[in-house]
Amino acid sequence: MRISVLVGNPRPRSGTWDAAHRIAAGLGGDPVHGWDLADLGPGLLDPADAATRTVEEDVCSADVLVVASPTYKATFTGLLKLFLDRLPTSTGLEGVVAVPLMRGGSPAHQLAGELHLKPVLVELGATVPAPALFVLDKPAPTDTTEHDWLARWQGVIERNVGPVGCGRPVSGR
Repeated sequence: MRISVLVGNPRPRSGTWDAAHRIAAGLGGDPVHGWDLADLGPGLLDPADAATRTVEEDVCSADVLVVASPTYKATFTGLLKLFLDRLPTSTGLEGVVAVPLMRGGSPAHQLAGELHLKPVLVELGATVPAPALFVLDKPAPTDTTEHDWLARWQGVIERNVGPVGCGRPVSGR
């Protein structure tokens, strides 16, 4: 199982990046490919940007894609939206099992991933078999949210991985 991580935090190598990589590692599979959209800068606005195309090709060919964002204004970041808007509707993530992950400072925003990020991933053709995961910026030492989510949903995610990425066969699977 090939896992990629896509992080839409404007701050590179953020706590959101760390949380997304912990979830990807917990899901197992082949080595994780991590993409921090902050690294792409203005290339996100250029349809011909080679670095951004590389990220697009990787996330579209992943078996599992962890899509992570901090909570900004009760939803995911504009940076992540800018990237996702580059992908074709209905087929952009066809064949990819997506895991929406949101991080925030208050449990008041715990539904942001389920209400805002998950529908966009489904609109792009991703299979999203588990509820969005919300993790706190500063969890209590006894917080087991990530562990509990993995224990409940890892098998479901694995069972939904199929032989196709972005609507086309991918070699080496």
